[in-house]
Amino acid sequence: MSSAEAQGTVAQALAQASRLMAADPAKAGEQARAILDVVPGQPQARLYLGMAARRMGDATAARDVLEPLAAEQPKAPAVWFELGLARAALSETDTAIDALITATRLKPDFADAWASLSEQQLANGNDVAAGRAAAQQMRIAAKDPALIAAAQALLDNKLAVGERLLREYLRAHPDNVAALRMLAEIGARLGRYGDAEVLLALCLELAPGFTVARHNLAIVLHRQNKSEEAIAQIETLQRGDPGNPAYRALKGAAYGQIGEYDRAISEYEGVLKAFPRQPKSWMSYGHALKAVGRQADSVAAYRRAVTLLPTLGEAWWSLANLKTVRFTPEDVAIMRAGLARADLGAEDRYHLDFALGKAMEDARDYAAAFAHYAAGNKLRRASVVYDPEETSDHVRRSKATFTRAFFSAREGWGNPAPDPIFIVGLPRAGSTLLEQILATHSQVEGTMELPDVIAIARRLSGRRTRAQASAYPENLVELSRDDLHALGQEYLDRTRIQRKLGRPFFIDKMPNNFAHTGLIHLILPNSRIVDARRHPMGCCFSAYKQHFARGQAFSYDLGDVGRYYADYVSLMRHFDDVLPGRVHRVLYERMVDDPESEVRRLLDYCGLPFEAKCLQFYQNDRAVRTASSEQVRQPIFRDGVDQWQNFAPWLGPLEAALGPVLQEYTR
Repeated sequence: MSSAEAQGTVAQALAQASRLMAADPAKAGEQARAILDVVPGQPQARLYLGMAARRMGDATAARDVLEPLAAEQPKAPAVWFELGLARAALSETDTAIDALITATRLKPDFADAWASLSEQQLANGNDVAAGRAAAQQMRIAAKDPALIAAAQALLDNKLAVGERLLREYLRAHPDNVAALRMLAEIGARLGRYGDAEVLLALCLELAPGFTVARHNLAIVLHRQNKSEEAIAQIETLQRGDPGNPAYRALKGAAYGQIGEYDRAISEYEGVLKAFPRQPKSWMSYGHALKAVGRQADSVAAYRRAVTLLPTLGEAWWSLANLKTVRFTPEDVAIMRAGLARADLGAEDRYHLDFALGKAMEDARDYAAAFAHYAAGNKLRRASVVYDPEETSDHVRRSKATFTRAFFSAREGWGNPAPDPIFIVGLPRAGSTLLEQILATHSQVEGTMELPDVIAIARRLSGRRTRAQASAYPENLVELSRDDLHALGQEYLDRTRIQRKLGRPFFIDKMPNNFAHTGLIHLILPNSRIVDARRHPMGCCFSAYKQHFARGQAFSYDLGDVGRYYADYVSLMRHFDDVLPGRVHRVLYERMVDDPESEVRRLLDYCGLPFEAKCLQFYQNDRAVRTASSEQVRQPIFRDGVDQWQNFAPWLGPLEAALGPVLQEYTR
């Protein structure tokens, strides 16, 4: 047989192996071995042998074939792609990502590699990188030039351009699921989760098997606190891919959101058993363990995360945020080395700064601590959209709307249920302590910072973009007795999933609800509203040095947080005037100095008999989901009351923003 004939025979055999791969990988593997018997080392046959092994479930054999092949064929994107898939099947997520990145670098239009890379980044907890990879895949997969341009706009984060192109395209092609999904992606990035939900639901009506859209929908539902609906979508996905770690991790987060911590922990443990080298899954596992009071286990989980990924700033901050962990010199050195890296992302950087601020404060190096807090806050402030004038304007408009005459005309309206006890104020004002005291009472259940009042207010506002004016609270004037009753019932229905113990009363400790005190009174006139208040310098600086995952955009600038505190006091003083006695105020410093008297006053306001065990609140083993979770598992102590004074030399902007309220906050 001539050389040309031999080559032709090998080519035919390779083509046969390729045809067999999808339908019968075992036979494809046999064909590849037969080729290798004739032509030892033939690269394409080795690739097919690895592919067949993975498809038959032997990822180890696939990796053993493909790794040396990749070393010999470093510019072969298909080899790197298959090696990435084999490593992913072995839970070697980090090296799988490396292989897939190599495949996409060698072949930038490799749509399948981008899709697999997105999936692995998502499994690894890197939502931003996953989104970029998904956008690349969409751009490549799109055939229509208009969709290609829209996908490129998403990739470049030119969301307004992408939205305009997609809306124009959908007017002519309303059933195009790729365009619908891209528009939903823009909505999610802009925080318009309701819009994204509608678009993704339409995608699934048109294409029920569109698993990527279903996963996106589950994420959007989770971000809207629609946990039960999110779990239902995840379970649909799991029927087709039961071992997918991204699905299990999201399910764990959704269970945690509704207080089902045993289930959340079980999901995370399942993920980590199969994928033990995922640092972000270890971190999420630590969050769940922290909530149920398993502090030693949560510390171990966070430590595992930073061992796997020393630059994972959020895990370092999670350790600091326990408030009871003291960092070693070795820890500080690792964090500083992370900050010194030029390639460190902004999110890891500001988390490391907040963690190092805590480390330096514990070491009593207050100048260094403040420098780190200031650096972290400056970077974080640049990433959030917050206009302090919007808060001040809301306060002015609320005062104008909620007059004595307004409330008198609606006396007896709303839902009469007395169940909720709202604890409002600013973060870091002692609200978790009050929650723990009340939740120790036999008639009261603690829940979490519930988002439901804010969700109702946001819907009433009618705003779809920040540029639009809000119709709320003025439009409350137009609501009837039945409307207000229905809103109260909606709140009770939305929060029912958080009530596990069947007790007559429950706590909603979302601090920002102070801005909606008028709405709360209208829709639930028999609820209780407790204003947790702390010395403005101590409260505001404590918020400034606390990194919040979301929702407290005012806290990243000393001037912003001071102005926010002043607006809060002004609004609550207004409600003291127009609804005398409606709100019960608890000053943190008085609670620390005389806990029994303050606890008795609080219980009396709530219409609850005194129970001595409320003074031993720290023995309550309930789940606690805020930054103070470990502090409220200890008796009251004064150590934190005046800590802000150590930073007094740097707090001039805060003092100036507070103005007269600094002396008048107790009124």
